[in-house]
Amino acid sequence: MKIAVMGAGAVGCYYGGMLARAGHAVLLIGRAPHVAAVSRDGLFMDTQSFQAQVPMQASTDASAVRGARLVLCCVKSPDTASAAAEMAPHLDADAFVLSLQNGVDNAERLQAALRREVAPAVVYVATEMAGPGCVKHHGRGELVIGPSSFSKDLLKLFADAAVPVTISDNVAGALWAKLILNCAYNALSAITQIPYGRLVQGDGVEGVLRDVLSECLAVAQAEGISVAGDTWHAVQQIARTMPGQLSSTAQDLARKKPSEIDHLNGYVLRKGEALGIATPVNRALYAIVKLLEAR
Repeated sequence: MKIAVMGAGAVGCYYGGMLARAGHAVLLIGRAPHVAAVSRDGLFMDTQSFQAQVPMQASTDASAVRGARLVLCCVKSPDTASAAAEMAPHLDADAFVLSLQNGVDNAERLQAALRREVAPAVVYVATEMAGPGCVKHHGRGELVIGPSSFSKDLLKLFADAAVPVTISDNVAGALWAKLILNCAYNALSAITQIPYGRLVQGDGVEGVLRDVLSECLAVAQAEGISVAGDTWHAVQQIARTMPGQLSSTAQDLARKKPSEIDHLNGYVLRKGEALGIATPVNRALYAIVKLLEAR
């Protein structure tokens, strides 16, 4: 199967690389230095279970989605609308789009813009770009995907690539569960530039995590969302399973790039304001990250 990855950052490269290792024709769409390295040498995958140079194609142009049966959309949430506009003229009629993005509404936004079925996926993986053409995997790798006409194909596709996948009828609850994890950790890790394992050892940090969690759950409940799983246990598990991971927001700030904070704590803040629910801890974390972005 020809598969295109729109937004070849750490997440896109990891899943694209795993699919390429399983024999699929994967094409990465990303920034010029990364594309040049992959085109020349392939993608170097430094994972917890293997290290390999994986041959694949790469392009800087969204028109490269042409001919792809599956498109993994992995762009940052602020870039969703522009990515959809760039892809739309070039997508084949039967191309299926899977959103592997943070936030809870990207699949809906893509579906409205592209006027085709788009499935949301909740991504549980710790990865980072270790340089052009090199992705480093720190842990996990499972996906929770919403039901779609392409569900059976996705299950087989990812199973053959050694990627654990669950199809969930409550993907909205799973997306909110992931949003809560991001709201709990991303801003704190970004502000301090400290990985999760050390972060949770800080004085008062557990209280902040619990406050963020309770605010998010209050907003989700008011939205009619049944959040999947034991959220506090999930928050604790992140630090245990990804102790060396810096959040994507921390990586963005370190590289002086815009972050997704508007679609994380900022999203909860806006929803809370609309619903009349106070979210002071999310507000504070959001405001501090925005100040750091503006430096």
